[in-house]
This record gives sequence, structure tokens and C-alpha cells, in this order.
Amino acid sequence: MFSDKKQKRDAAEPSATQNRINEGTKLKGDVSSTGFFRIDGTIEGNVKTPSKVVLGKSGVIIGTLSCENADIEGRFEGNLKVSETLTLRSTAVVDGDVTVGKLAVEPGATLNASCAMQDGKQKSAVASGTSAEETSKANPYDRQQRVKKTGESTKIES
Repeated sequence: MFSDKKQKRDAAEPSATQNRINEGTKLKGDVSSTGFFRIDGTIEGNVKTPSKVVLGKSGVIIGTLSCENADIEGRFEGNLKVSETLTLRSTAVVDGDVTVGKLAVEPGATLNASCAMQDGKQKSAVASGTSAEETSKANPYDRQQRVKKTGESTKIES
């Protein structure tokens, strides 16, 4: 009775178990797991995990990779979405679109991609739906706003 509840809870949480796709293995399709991935083979499709993915020197992913952290030594082509840190080793080759929280690149790595860094916050006033004028009013230390206000007050007094 009690063990059933515990097993259900464990299945929903990210686990520390390692999933390994060895060199010489080729997968076509979507791969999803709650655990850590080590990929030395080839995957054509989507890979999704809330954990870390290590793409070894002989590893290839063609498709979409969504994960928390990624350490790439092999070749990646497609959309790469890493919520935390992406580390590109010297042998890494990345082509496509990359969205990361943090990026670490070793000398020798090849990054042929459009790259966006996100920290979970809105990047601009336009994206959040506020105007530039409203954004500048929110900062009392903005010199342009102080100059503008003093200019307006002298016009009123005149």
C-alpha cells in the first residue's frame, strides 16, 4: 500500500540515474527521460530531459535538445534549449538555434548558430508590454528624466 505511493512520486521527480546511448547506436524518434543522458551514438529527433545531457566526441544529435545543463563535445544540429549552462568543449560543432541561460565555450569549439541568452526575465520593455516611457519613469536615478523634469518645471514657472 505505501510502496505504490512512493513509486509514483519517484517517477515524477528528476532522477540521478544515467541513460547511455553508446557509440554505434543510432536512434530515430523522440527520446524523453527524467535522468541524466550520456550520448556517444546518433539521435535523429527530439531529446528532452529536466536533467543534464553530455554529448560525447562521437555523439551526434540532429533535432531538438531541451535540458537543464548540456556539455557538448560532439556534433549538434537543430534547436538547442538549455535552461542553465551550456558548455561547448574544444571538439564541439553546433549548428542551428541556441537558447541558453549561461554559455561556456572552450577555444576550438565551432558555434554556427543564432544564440539567445535568457535569465528567465523579459528582455525588453516591448516584450513585457510596457512602453519605454513607463520604464524610464520607474528609475528615479535616470539623468535624462531628471533633466527633462527640470526643463518642464522651468517652462511652467516662466
